[in-house]
Amino acid sequence: MTENPSLKRSLSLTHLVFYGLGTTIGAGIYVLVGELAGVAGYLSLISFFVASIMAALTALSFAELSGRFPRAGGSSIYVLEGFGSIKLSTLVGLLVITAGVVSSAALINGFVDHLYEFWQFDRVVSILIVVLILGLIAFWGISESVTIAAMITVIEIGGLILVVVVSSDSFSRIGEHWQNYVPSLQWHDWNIIFAGSLLAFYAFIGFEDMVVVAEEVKNVKRNLPLAIVLTLVITTLLYILVMLAATLTLPPEQLARSQVPLAAIYEQNMGSGKLLFGFIGMFAVINGALIQLIMASRMLYGLSSQKQLPAWLSKVHSYTRTPVWATLFTTALLIVLALSGTVATLAKMTSLIMLLIFSLVNLALIRVKRKNPRPTGVMIFPVWIPYLAFIVSLSFVLLEGFHLLQK
Repeated sequence: MTENPSLKRSLSLTHLVFYGLGTTIGAGIYVLVGELAGVAGYLSLISFFVASIMAALTALSFAELSGRFPRAGGSSIYVLEGFGSIKLSTLVGLLVITAGVVSSAALINGFVDHLYEFWQFDRVVSILIVVLILGLIAFWGISESVTIAAMITVIEIGGLILVVVVSSDSFSRIGEHWQNYVPSLQWHDWNIIFAGSLLAFYAFIGFEDMVVVAEEVKNVKRNLPLAIVLTLVITTLLYILVMLAATLTLPPEQLARSQVPLAAIYEQNMGSGKLLFGFIGMFAVINGALIQLIMASRMLYGLSSQKQLPAWLSKVHSYTRTPVWATLFTTALLIVLALSGTVATLAKMTSLIMLLIFSLVNLALIRVKRKNPRPTGVMIFPVWIPYLAFIVSLSFVLLEGFHLLQK
């Protein structure tokens, strides 16, 4: 038995892509289609494309940094390497953990709310059971937990593909309606495209969770950056196909009025679908909670292994090769937050926290590139990418801050 075992490198490129898709494609897309249709109408397709480019800028920064510094600390490591400040690095790591655990607690409450529609139960007991099951899965092993997450991701993606497949007859009408999808040169069209892209941007976030499993990835300098890029490409194609199917099947104003627009599309084509998409939505919610729990525990481990948090948090179990105390601590914190009733308030701030971190990470890459422009064996992107990504991230920070102040 190893005295100081390390994390097990068992994640392949396929594992990582499914992990990335699981953390990116959540239950939100099942509602976002209607919201986006209400904002941008038929131009929602272009909004999704613009949003994917905006997200891709920061995703590529993360991809390059994950190859340069393939360690479990993720964003905190990148900030440390870029700015040389242990205090700032630790703060970033703690903010990432907070955002992850708060997000997971909110998702668990959402899952329990969905479950209550099918089964009457004690809410406290249900939350405890759900969190403990997720904690056990995360502790079981990284390949096992990511495999479970991948299986649920297949269900989520299956729901989106199902919408596209049952809407296949609608695609024959593209020739009649193509002009609806092409913007004019007038400011009004581009204004609603931009408004839609601001809303759609959050549907592409998830790459920041992928980098924290770096120490459990095979051939990490190749597979992790490549997985981030592939995840973004697949997500963009899926979203655009789904949005096209949606707007060809139902008018945007009808989609906007529907609480579960994808179920409405399926029902339009097949006669029923609310129950099916209710179950798919539940799987999507719980998958997001599991991935956030895994991410937070790995971030705790990463900070501890860098001596920025107590050493006991970096202890790895000799059999499961997972961070035992970091996982237990995250699970306990998740129970407290999920039961506290304050999650909704905290969850509103998580997007602002992540956008602040994106801004810092992009600045860190700019500084890192100055020190070492072209390290060998690393996927390198042009320096203008982190500059543009910083501008986009900072713009979103200002928008989020303005919205929070208004509330």
